[in-house]
Amino acid sequence: PLDESALIRILTEPRNALVAQYQKLFEFENAKLEFTETALRAIAEKAQKRDTGARALRAVVEEFMLPYMFELPDLEKNGEYRVTREVVVGEE
Repeated sequence: PLDESALIRILTEPRNALVAQYQKLFEFENAKLEFTETALRAIAEKAQKRDTGARALRAVVEEFMLPYMFELPDLEKNGEYRVTREVVVGEE
């Protein structure tokens, strides 16, 4: 089983990391996306609870990002968006 720090590294370090993929999608719409450290920890925590290793990371991120991806083309251009722990856990 992967620990929290390993899951965070998988989210951020590889060249084609999941965080980088979403940031690139936002760049296509002239927007900037940032994930806070607490958000990354919350994603890793939720993935650990699913007990499916790194595969759970994409599912966890898609849960809260999918609605934003549909709305992104209609959102303000050149906007800056921040994913926080509250966004990940559904409080915001």
